[in-house]
Amino acid sequence: MADHRLKTNKCPICKKATEEAFRPFCSKRCANVDLFNWLKGEYAVPGASAETEEEYDPFEGSPLRDRSN
Repeated sequence: MADHRLKTNKCPICKKATEEAFRPFCSKRCANVDLFNWLKGEYAVPGASAETEEEYDPFEGSPLRDRSN
């Protein structure tokens, strides 16, 4: 027979049980700590490396090209 008990989720910041109002966190404080970590650059989504300012032309929206033509 399958066990259908609810799984207790843990807050990713402090590891306490989550509260429904703040899921996946246990409190507004832990939600704010997580947001601050994103804003500080503690977390990052993997992807291609960003272009440097020298390689990017904001008026063209694409890398700079040889404009000698």
